[in-house]
Amino acid sequence: MTPTFPDISISTERLVLRPYDADDIPAHTEMMNDELVTAWTSAPHPYTASHAEQWVRRIAPAERASGRGLVLAVTEFLTQRLVGTVHLRQVDWRTRSATVAYVTAPWARGEGYATESLHGLARWLFEEQRFERLELRTAADNTASQQVAQKLGCISEGVLRNAGIARAQAPDGRWTETRTDLIVWSLLPEDLEGSTGPGRLSPSSHLPTGTDWR
Repeated sequence: MTPTFPDISISTERLVLRPYDADDIPAHTEMMNDELVTAWTSAPHPYTASHAEQWVRRIAPAERASGRGLVLAVTEFLTQRLVGTVHLRQVDWRTRSATVAYVTAPWARGEGYATESLHGLARWLFEEQRFERLELRTAADNTASQQVAQKLGCISEGVLRNAGIARAQAPDGRWTETRTDLIVWSLLPEDLEGSTGPGRLSPSSHLPTGTDWR
């Protein structure tokens, strides 16, 4: 039987990472329609409430139940407002490794929330689940997401040439897809101990990483 992640919530200094619920659908819909999310992820555009409902009710629960991954909503501890989402995927239980992707809401960027949420998730993954490797992949032009990886303590391992797809908006408003290189970042338990951990980044930080968002 394939192992699965527990049904958990993770608390950090300012955030709570928890399973999605139906009340998150409006905020998730709004977040996923941000132009930077459209540019750097494969999320449908426009992203409708129907897409969000499918994500919350079917896709996210199925990721955990199947052992393939884990999807958590990131919320502010004080306001309970949806800050973003983190997605563990490509989980390999034999090697105890996984890839992580994330999205941060436009209003929450520049507050260090992306680094704080990933730091909390990584610490839980390494200490409680005994994982040995966490991987991120960022588009070559997504410098803000690369800053988050560096702040977290990740090590750049190289470039996957022409391995990703990004989107750009034409003057007429239409979105077109282009190929992009992907930078591979890794985080090991010993790297996390040497990182600065949660903290405030520049206002341009906390853009989404590329990922397979439905």
